[in-house]
Amino acid sequence: MIIAGIILVLALVVAFWGISVYNSLVRLRNTKDEGWSGIDVQLKRRHDLVGNLVNTVKGYMAHEKATFEELAKARSAAQNASGVAQAAQAEGLLSQAMGRLFAVMENYPELRANESVMQLQNTLTSLEDEIQLARRYYNGTVRELNTRIEVFPSCLIARQFGFGKADFFELENAAERKAPQVAF
Repeated sequence: MIIAGIILVLALVVAFWGISVYNSLVRLRNTKDEGWSGIDVQLKRRHDLVGNLVNTVKGYMAHEKATFEELAKARSAAQNASGVAQAAQAEGLLSQAMGRLFAVMENYPELRANESVMQLQNTLTSLEDEIQLARRYYNGTVRELNTRIEVFPSCLIARQFGFGKADFFELENAAERKAPQVAF
């Protein structure tokens, strides 16, 4: 009778522990998804802002067609990217294309005096900071989730219920880590 009671208590402790670990994994997965949602919102704002910037400066730089086509292609790829890895790669290409646009824009003094262009660039700079913060938050939640999935004994529960490691939102090319510099 006493042994049966001890076994029952141990079984309940193990069951409560398993439920607790499972619930914490679900919370971490949901936090990671929330972090990705934050990045997604900021990237959508970025795509819209890049479109506005292109439309604003197109009239000044009519003969820079290749630059605009490259930026439009990169923006479209970024908007259509799915998943963390594909989005990171597409956003890196978009950052490179924006950097080239800003470099070409420096050759146009009339753009330097255009208030709407300056406002768009300031908003874009601010938005890049917000994207960086959202990336950090997301990557922090991914780190916590991945750690919980890999450490013993919670890895037993994670494996049992199909929790998998999440991808970090990283830039593949080291040159993409630098923010585009804008100087007027």
